[in-house]
Amino acid sequence: MHELSFGTWLIHISSVIEWIFAILVINKISTYKKYNLFFWLSLAMVPNLIGAMCAIAWHIYDNQDAFYGLVTLQGLFTLIGNSTLALAAIKIFRGKETYE
Repeated sequence: MHELSFGTWLIHISSVIEWIFAILVINKISTYKKYNLFFWLSLAMVPNLIGAMCAIAWHIYDNQDAFYGLVTLQGLFTLIGNSTLALAAIKIFRGKETYE
């Protein structure tokens, strides 16, 4: 694991922990009837989390060429995650009348 500095590892790991915490908090908020559409937002965040874990796994193995498929998976999950986040935002925006 010598490819990344300690500070970079700290940022990578803390970002993943923060993302998991955000998913849990948003999911908890979605249990309130007024914000039930936020469930879709918490669900839409999962593919980006998987992508981040792929990137970290690749770094754990010192960026070896044998694990380069993880880079492709990370890109794919980031694309899926960004798309699902956009769809969840649209769903929340269209349902905003219920918040007023």
